[in-house]
Amino acid sequence: MENKEEIVDVRSVVEAVSAEDGDAPLYQVESLCMRCGENGVTKFLLTLIPHFRKVLLSAFECPHCGERNNEVQFAGEIQPRGCCYHLEVPSGDQKMFHRQVVKSESATIKIPELDFEIPPEAQRGSLSTLEGILVRAADELQALQDERKKVDPQTAEAIDQFLLKLRACARGDLSFTLILDDPAGNSFIENPYAPSPDPSLHIKFYERTPEQQASLGYLVDPTQLEESRTVVTEETSSTSDQMQRLPDGSVGAVAGHRAIAQSNSSEMADALFRYSAPEEVMTFPSTCGACTARCETRMFVTRIPYFQEVIVMASTCDSCGYRNSELKPGGRIPEKGKKISLCVKNINDLSRDVIKSDTASVKVPELDLELASGTLGGVVTTVEGLITKISESLERVHGFTFGDSLDENRKTKWQDFKARLNKLLSLEDSWTLILDDALANSFISPATDDMKDDHQLTFEEYERSWEQNEELGLNDIDTSSADAAYNSTDNA
Repeated sequence: MENKEEIVDVRSVVEAVSAEDGDAPLYQVESLCMRCGENGVTKFLLTLIPHFRKVLLSAFECPHCGERNNEVQFAGEIQPRGCCYHLEVPSGDQKMFHRQVVKSESATIKIPELDFEIPPEAQRGSLSTLEGILVRAADELQALQDERKKVDPQTAEAIDQFLLKLRACARGDLSFTLILDDPAGNSFIENPYAPSPDPSLHIKFYERTPEQQASLGYLVDPTQLEESRTVVTEETSSTSDQMQRLPDGSVGAVAGHRAIAQSNSSEMADALFRYSAPEEVMTFPSTCGACTARCETRMFVTRIPYFQEVIVMASTCDSCGYRNSELKPGGRIPEKGKKISLCVKNINDLSRDVIKSDTASVKVPELDLELASGTLGGVVTTVEGLITKISESLERVHGFTFGDSLDENRKTKWQDFKARLNKLLSLEDSWTLILDDALANSFISPATDDMKDDHQLTFEEYERSWEQNEELGLNDIDTSSADAAYNSTDNA
């Protein structure tokens, strides 16, 4: 389009934006003003928030009455999982209110201290700041107060009292917690400390319920919606009854798997055979995490040399093509946690196999980099693959990395960190990878036949703290009934 200010029809805009691969021009569409009934102008711009999403920005302005509004819609796909952001906002911290917030049209905003909730239909998608979100909510509540006072004075008085608290939060006079919950996974709260962790911001990713799938426009079986509303007490027994057993070696781990520990000794050969031998694979019915259609999950148990027994689960959906795999630890909960340290010196160290459970934290002291437990989930990869996943995760989560609104100091800080992170893989200097797992379910493979001969790899066991046990739910576990049952069986 040669003239970017030309007025076009809506269909032309949609077709042009859908086909646009590069920098999209600014489009203008004549549209009706809902305040005065005259025609105003809506401007559309398709842009990419670096390391986040493609978004379609629209801004309406009426030259007759001065009405103005803006909206952000997501041009990309719905994410595989939903996201929930918890931001602790202390009183008197004005910098906290300058954080940029992306709220999609499917997101809900909550402030538990005020018992306040903004449902998805109350505010459309927006690109704003924390202060802007609160001020906009207060202004929209204030807009109809004059009419409420005439019809229901008591309700209007209660809303006035509530607005005083809400505006006090917007000014920073009161501390509060902001919760941004988006089943589509397309919302975002800026972390000004990126790439370092933000002590005030906690991010959680979760699987969507059938109701949330339906609200996002996915086709959901009505029976699944009904099942999700009822508690199925016999779920475990019915699943075990339907469990099928496939012939040994037909699915899952078979001969030819690359072993984690390499060796030619007879002792290691036996260990490798146990690792690569065919396992008995079981299949059971499950639900697709993307479209909630019925699918099958395959599961088998295998033992990794120098490590422990693990359970591998894999699901594929014939309806939408979604694929997912998980690795779960087997056996009992270890009595102690484990910290694994690897000094990476050469290119062979980058090829070491790594098992990182979802309870393990990752540290690289040379970069002052620390990923809390739960970040990245559970993965089976190599040292090189783990660093690559960390880089991709930081780019995806911290969306406003190179935006125009970012000041030069923070922009330079992030660019320097990215360069240092990539330099780890070039091995210009040696560096240390630390996996700290309170459940001791993580592992880094040795480079020698005997782990004691690998001086670059160290394992350290430690007693878990009460806080760690509380976070893992171990303080509330009561096994006295099971112990009594086992003792009675042994005595009999």
